[in-house]
Amino acid sequence: MSWSIKNRFFENWSNQILSPKVSSANLNEEVEKVCQNLPVPVIWLLGKTQSGKSSIIQALTDATQAEIGEGFRPCTRTARVYDFPSADTAFVRFLDTRGLGESEYDPKEDLAWCQEKSHVLMVVIKAMDHQLDSILAAVHAIYSANPEWTILVVQSCLHEGYTSKTMDHIQPYPFSGNTLSSKLPPDLVRSLRAQREQFKGINARFVALDLTQIEDGFTPQYYGLEALWSEIENALPLGLRQMLMKNQEHSDLLNDVYVTEAHPHIIGYSISAGLVAVTPIPVVSVPLVIAVQSKLFHSISSIYGLPLSKRSVSEVLSAVGIGGLGVGLGVRELAKLIPGWGSAIAGLSTAAMTYALGMTLCFYYAKTKQGEAFTSESLKNVYEDQFQRGRELLKARFKQES
Repeated sequence: MSWSIKNRFFENWSNQILSPKVSSANLNEEVEKVCQNLPVPVIWLLGKTQSGKSSIIQALTDATQAEIGEGFRPCTRTARVYDFPSADTAFVRFLDTRGLGESEYDPKEDLAWCQEKSHVLMVVIKAMDHQLDSILAAVHAIYSANPEWTILVVQSCLHEGYTSKTMDHIQPYPFSGNTLSSKLPPDLVRSLRAQREQFKGINARFVALDLTQIEDGFTPQYYGLEALWSEIENALPLGLRQMLMKNQEHSDLLNDVYVTEAHPHIIGYSISAGLVAVTPIPVVSVPLVIAVQSKLFHSISSIYGLPLSKRSVSEVLSAVGIGGLGVGLGVRELAKLIPGWGSAIAGLSTAAMTYALGMTLCFYYAKTKQGEAFTSESLKNVYEDQFQRGRELLKARFKQES
């Protein structure tokens, strides 16, 4: 590629990042159409108030209770949904059924909302609670309608069955499958077994869990979280755990607290860009991919509180070299840059590229804020490292399309 064509290539891309040609309304509409083929996974939390549902969301996402509370929005008369990290960039959704146990609950409307979405039904019950009639009735109705769904019963608040207030969690974690260790308090063992008996006839999996606050004094704070993640990953093999983990290694590397806030949004926009790239018609999908990348860049700019300028965009895009999207080069040249456009391979490549661009922009802004010098070579190295990391993080998300 000649130098003049390269310049035009990056200038066209840069201009469309700064001022996308696709309106926000059209972008959201088109992305939503594509997402129907690869839906956002839904974890449906079914349980009474104070059973620990919000604590589970907090432990899985590392969002604060305030962020979770403000992020919920009604979706049916009896349920609300929390999009993580936001409605625009969601790569996982949590459905919370409210008021269970307070009145007669009919799950039909919530079931209709969940139809044709990837799911785990997570039934959350306190370990010492035996007033489960409303829970069991709802679970049986849901299971009858969808016997193929994974039903995960989370037995929470284990410490309420401990023999004294000074007793700590037993280490190592003593729950394995359906086995309950003899080291556990007898009353707690009886209660857990009695609860599990009530789910007979349902192909349910069980996890014993205790999510506490630091001031509660239990160690570890998130007891049983590894077991919970294992069950979620078995039910939804989409790489959610890696995607939801805070990017601590990058935060430490860059001495940058902003990247941990930006990272889940980078994941969300990267998945959206990849989903758009699965569309087999480049002349339709390429402008949408650029528009998604534009939204990502503006989002990161807002998080860092720094302007998104032509210089900053151009310097970050230059790190891509020939490996990026040929916005101004036409469909034929684009097909050479990303073979298999419209396939899962192109989707993953586009998602990984978008992820790497986002992380490179974070590096750019971090160094700018810290007043540290950086070179085009360092930007290129960050991009290449993050492209490979993006492929690893997101490959499971696009595997089902291959």
